[in-house]
Parts: sequence; structure tokens; C-alpha cells
Amino acid sequence: MKLHLQQYFLAFFLIIGLSGQSIAQNEKAETDFKAVMEKYKAVGASVAVVKNGRIIYTHSFGLKDLENKLPLGGQDIFRIASISKSFSATSVMQLVEAGKISLDDDFGDLVGFKIRNPKFPDQKITLKMALSHTSSLNDSQGYLSLDLINPDKNPDWAKCYSNYPPGSKFDYCNLNFNLIGAVIEKKSGERFDNYVRKHILMPLGLYGGYCVDSLDSTRFVHLYEYNAVSKTYTPSPNAYAPRRTEIANYVMGYSTPIFSPTGGMKISATDLAKYMIMHMNYGTSNGVKIITKKSAKKMQTALTEDEGYGLAIRSADHLIPGLKLKGHTGSAYGLYSTMFFDPKKKFGFVIITNGINATYTDGFPDFSRAAINSLYQSFFN
Repeated sequence: MKLHLQQYFLAFFLIIGLSGQSIAQNEKAETDFKAVMEKYKAVGASVAVVKNGRIIYTHSFGLKDLENKLPLGGQDIFRIASISKSFSATSVMQLVEAGKISLDDDFGDLVGFKIRNPKFPDQKITLKMALSHTSSLNDSQGYLSLDLINPDKNPDWAKCYSNYPPGSKFDYCNLNFNLIGAVIEKKSGERFDNYVRKHILMPLGLYGGYCVDSLDSTRFVHLYEYNAVSKTYTPSPNAYAPRRTEIANYVMGYSTPIFSPTGGMKISATDLAKYMIMHMNYGTSNGVKIITKKSAKKMQTALTEDEGYGLAIRSADHLIPGLKLKGHTGSAYGLYSTMFFDPKKKFGFVIITNGINATYTDGFPDFSRAAINSLYQSFFN
């Protein structure tokens, strides 16, 4: 009996000691992160840290609403901008696995009108090229409507193509992914936002989506553009424009940019981290398979050396010194989002801010770089 009591008290004090250590670690992490926020004048930020394939830490800092001084909470959702592209690419891989499309298919055949660079008319532009931003398409005419690149709708359609052969060069292009969203609709028979919800979000138990009216608007985090001259923030309410009139007149396989497959996902940092874990585990999370290991690895395999970009998942070899990470960033309406992970060591980070004084080094926002390194130092060193 005496031995059992000794073991009980030993275990009790061990748990208490570890708990105290964890609290101290979290407090230091928060102090260090707040210093990063102060340096870049961040309005608010939500973070999630994954270690050994599970979420070990989440926290929200600052404000979700500057005007009303409302604090940012863990259940609040952001429009995450270009990290959304990976949801579109994941959807494509599901359709590839189902045998409905191939990555080598002619992109124009899939879209439903001619997608050919007029400077290289004999060279096929493939779905794979669109997914990896090597299609030779550009955003010079915009990307909010497929009319821009449709020869029957826009006399200036040729300006949507760059002066290099398809497949020869990386050039980041949002139009690629709004077209990809239309392909998902044509091949699945489901409206884009509904497809992603049914085949990715719901199986993983995530709250989010592309359709504003399908979500609780009280959870939307207000986004703010920073003016470095006046040192003031301007709200960006258009980030959550419901676009009800356009949706009422929706044409499947053509109106898709309304939902912005290129940047319109709205989700919390914690749920984005759960989605990230699925990619970290090469397509499966908590026993739920979203895509095969082969498809997940294909998404993470860099197709361009300079950018390290795969299929809406890029490589980042210098974001944290000495580490090779996979993931994506996003920026729009004043928001900056970061999702990066190591699929071999099973750790990763999600950081989303709704407004900062943005400066860049080597293509990454300095805030995002400082924030991810701060969390890495706190939880992995």
C-alpha cells in the first residue's frame, strides 16, 4: 500500500511539474510573439503549433475589430487568401484519383474554351501547368472573371498570356486557379464551394468555406490595410462581400471566380492547422483519407527550382534557418497568412494576422518570418 502511495505522489508531482513547465513555456512564447506583433504593428494574430503530428498550442492575440476593440478569439475565422489554392489543388487530386481528369489534360478542353498562348499556338497548356503556375497565363487583365481570357468575350484576351512557352517558367497567376475552380465544377457536377465543403472540410470536421452566407458572420475577423505614411489602418470589408446577386445568377463551370478558388477560403487558424496535418501526413488525418499518399507527395514535389513550387504547395528552405518546409502563404485585404510544415518530422505552424506594417525579404513578409521563428524557438528549442 505504501509503495502505491509513493508511486501516486511521484506521478502527481511529475504532472504538476510538467504542467508548470508548460505554462512557463507558453507565457514566454506569448511574450516573445507579442514583441513581434508590436514591431510590425499587428492588429491581431491567431496561431497554431503542431508537434509530432498533433496541435500542441493555439492562441489568439490582439483585436478582431479595431473600431469596437473586440478581442480576437480562437473560433474566429479569416479569409486566408492564397493558402486557399491548396484546397483547390487537393480537390483536383481527388478528381484525378477518381479518373475524371488527368494532370496532362489540355486545360482548354477542361475549361470549355480555347486556352492557348497565341505566341506559342501549337504548345498544349496542361492542367498540371496551371496548378504549378507554369502555364504562361498572367493576371495583367485581372482574374475575377473568366470572360477576361475567353476569346469570345474579350477582344484583349491575348494579353492574358506572357511571352514565354508554356511549361518553361514559373509566374504566379491567380487566374490559373479561378479557371481550375471552374474545371472542378464541370468534372464533379457540384458547385465549387459545396464540393470543397463536402469532400474536404466535412470529412476532416472543419468549420469554414468559400460562401459568405454559409458561415456565421459574427466570427469573421475584420481585415485592415496599413498605410505606412499616415500610420493608420483602413478596414477592408470587401473581403467578406456576399455577392448574392452574382450567386443568384450563377452559371456552373463559369461563374466560379465569385467564390475565389484562388483565395476565398474562410477558416480559423486551428482548423487550418488540422487541414495542414492532413497534408503533413500525406493525405490522411485521424484515419480519414482525403487524398492518396501518391497525390499528396505529388502536390509537395517542387516543379520549379527557383520558387520550389509544386501543385499549390511550395518549398521554403530558408524560412527557418536549416529547415526545409512545405506549405503556402497568402496576402490580401491587409491579411497575411502562413502555413508551413515538415512532413518528415511532423511539425508545423499556422500564423494569420488581420493587419500589419508589411515589409518583405526574399519574397516572404518579415512579420511572417519573425513570427514563425519566434514560435519555433519557443516550442522546439
